[in-house]
Amino acid sequence: MTGTVSKLAAPRPAAGALLPPAGVRSAALAFAPSPRRVSVSIAGRSRSPIIAMASAKGGNGAPTQKTRLHDLYELQGLSPWYDNLCRPVTDLLPLIASGVRGVTSNPTIFQKAISSSSAYDDQFKQLISAGKDAESAYWELVIKDIQDACKLFEPIYNETDGADGYVSVEVSPRLANDTQGTVEAAKWLHKVVNRPNVYIKIPATAECVPSIREVISNGISVNVTLIFSIARYEAVIDAYLDGLEASGLSDLSRVTSVASFFVSRVDSLVDKMLEKIGTPEALALRGKAAVAQAKLANQLYQKKFSGPRWEALAKKGAKKQRLLWASTGVKNPAYSDTLYVDSLIGPDTVNTMPDQALQAFIDHGTVSRTVDANVSEAEGVYSALEKLGINWDEVGKQLELEGVDSFKKSFDSLLVSLEEKGNTLKTATV
Repeated sequence: MTGTVSKLAAPRPAAGALLPPAGVRSAALAFAPSPRRVSVSIAGRSRSPIIAMASAKGGNGAPTQKTRLHDLYELQGLSPWYDNLCRPVTDLLPLIASGVRGVTSNPTIFQKAISSSSAYDDQFKQLISAGKDAESAYWELVIKDIQDACKLFEPIYNETDGADGYVSVEVSPRLANDTQGTVEAAKWLHKVVNRPNVYIKIPATAECVPSIREVISNGISVNVTLIFSIARYEAVIDAYLDGLEASGLSDLSRVTSVASFFVSRVDSLVDKMLEKIGTPEALALRGKAAVAQAKLANQLYQKKFSGPRWEALAKKGAKKQRLLWASTGVKNPAYSDTLYVDSLIGPDTVNTMPDQALQAFIDHGTVSRTVDANVSEAEGVYSALEKLGINWDEVGKQLELEGVDSFKKSFDSLLVSLEEKGNTLKTATV
């Protein structure tokens, strides 16, 4: 388990082939099982080790290495993914062993990984020496990580016949309002990563919903990100269905998608609104908005992926666009640290967890079907918030703008630091 992934990976395209098309560029691994628990520590991470409590014993009485993450998938049909990626990607191996079934990344994750680690320095120096600019170098660094991670998750992808085991990489956040630029970027990333289990992440902005349709119609699997409202989520589902129908493919089984519905950020914003209103009724609704909306999103999922239209696609091998719960780290310390996992457990769903949420759930999460429980209560919360003046569409728009802006800032900040580092290296070699 300690070997380098580069030895496992298939040959990559030549460096020159990694230049994006015009317009895209600009716009100590430890796994120690014991009879009672599995301890997983991630080398080079500034956090406490993940402690994976064994949740079951084998039929012969011998202890297993199962964790609550395994139970999530095996008992409830939810795929636990990890919302982080950095070098060495072999750090993912103990997480895979503990039940993680996929990985998501975004510009902020790569900004933190590349700027805070020396693991990228050697490759970066080689790229700068070869005449690459900062943005070209960035994509080379990212693509290597994605390819290496895809190799690690390939067995899960193969075992599940393409239902799981994906690694997600996002198009440039500078293209969030550029329909055709996003399409070009998605095609380019899909081509250069060249792995069957890569998801190309496209934001669910109004401008990119048509991009999703076109990319899907080209047979490229997509992780639709930054979904904050029911209305936008329905548009995303329709784009997926439209794309499948427009593809002309007789076998749709290899074109898959997840819809990343963001959770904790909803509570962060709505709670502030409720505190500003300040009435007892408003204050009593704090911490309830995100889960309520997410449960209603799941109801919409059930409705849209049934009936004659879906059945016609399913006959051609189409897979449902699974709901992926994103932003599941709890930001308010007054709430349970497993709130956004415990409350949204159900079949055919994904939950991508950052470090803290993953650690907390492994340690003391509750494995129980909850995503479709108390739906009438969720409807009541949703309506009560509307009556208080909370406009769900406006909440979604504000969070979308903030999400896109945050990713752009991370992306731009990293490119500036890479530019500075590249200039320093060039000066040193003169």
